[in-house]
Amino acid sequence: MGLSTLTHTPNPMAFLVEICRRPANERPYILFPVGYAAEGTEVPDLARKPLEEALIPMSVNLGLS
Repeated sequence: MGLSTLTHTPNPMAFLVEICRRPANERPYILFPVGYAAEGTEVPDLARKPLEEALIPMSVNLGLS
């Protein structure tokens, strides 16, 4: 089995600024722990959406000449 991940949003998350040694102006919003699942763990077999279904086209003007 390969790597697994999940989303984790502890509340409050301010402790991460100190743990990760980030500047006070940066704020964490979500964690993505990644690792190998424990032996015997059941991991759901989720299918990804095709890019065409998930993509939201945007027109961005960066002001570059």
